[in-house]
Amino acid sequence: MAVLTARSGDLEIAYEVLGEPDGEPLLLVMGLGAQMVGWPDGFCAELVARGFRVVRFDNRDVGLSTHLDGPVPARAWSRVPVAYTLSDMAADAVAVLDAVGWPSAHVVGASLGGMIAQLLAVEHPGRVRSLTSIMSRPAPRIGRMRARTTLALVRRARRLAKERGRPTTPEAMADFLLAMQEVTGSPGHPASREDHLEVLRVAMARDDQGLSGPGAKRQQAAERVARDLRAELAAVRVPTLVVHGDGDVVIRPEGGEATAAAVPGARLVVHPGMGHELPRALWPVIADDVRATADLAAARRA
Repeated sequence: MAVLTARSGDLEIAYEVLGEPDGEPLLLVMGLGAQMVGWPDGFCAELVARGFRVVRFDNRDVGLSTHLDGPVPARAWSRVPVAYTLSDMAADAVAVLDAVGWPSAHVVGASLGGMIAQLLAVEHPGRVRSLTSIMSRPAPRIGRMRARTTLALVRRARRLAKERGRPTTPEAMADFLLAMQEVTGSPGHPASREDHLEVLRVAMARDDQGLSGPGAKRQQAAERVARDLRAELAAVRVPTLVVHGDGDVVIRPEGGEATAAAVPGARLVVHPGMGHELPRALWPVIADDVRATADLAAARRA
């Protein structure tokens, strides 16, 4: 699959196009520190099968997009100035739409990507036909991870590092992620090691800095200073779908509930047993709901 490049100011944003040329435009926005391949090929295929032409892209600072060299916060509470904001990342998404030649698109964002997708709907409303926000929130303080969950992850990561060292291969990283997902994953849909390997073999060949590299830390800093969008989301008039898992401990369900409450007429779908991930078993269901939201947008335009 060809990797193309959009220009966003001085940055290059890598993207891919999937599906038939006459499909409805749909833009996927990935989350913190993750690359475009974090949208599994199988999930993208479900969307293509439902009539979409899908574009996914690497956010700035990860994957094949431009990596910056700005300050890297050492701690979540660091006073180091942010290198950029989520509004800058939303502008990158607009640059991708421009490069593809789409005046507007259905926009689907996951986790941090959901916050960016919400910003697109607020700051660039004419570019968004419908909005889908998955396992996300309208403000960084809503649905935050509980202290006990953070502590459990830190202890587990330290133990794994002591026992196995830093994971440097896809196989080792898959084992690490499986261990961490015992805390953050989907209790009703256990993750598959092979699913992780399928993504990691591609992701680590493109960018070996991973989810804890300097780019991810700069993105996290941008999230930390993001404004509360709830008042502005009240002006969103496009059909909106909010998807969350009742087992999500990274962004707790309150995040999805707050997003749905802020957008007039938004539909909230809470999946039992879903954590902070896109379980394979739910791909068809989520794709069906994205399709239904797009159909509602088309009906309103008509």
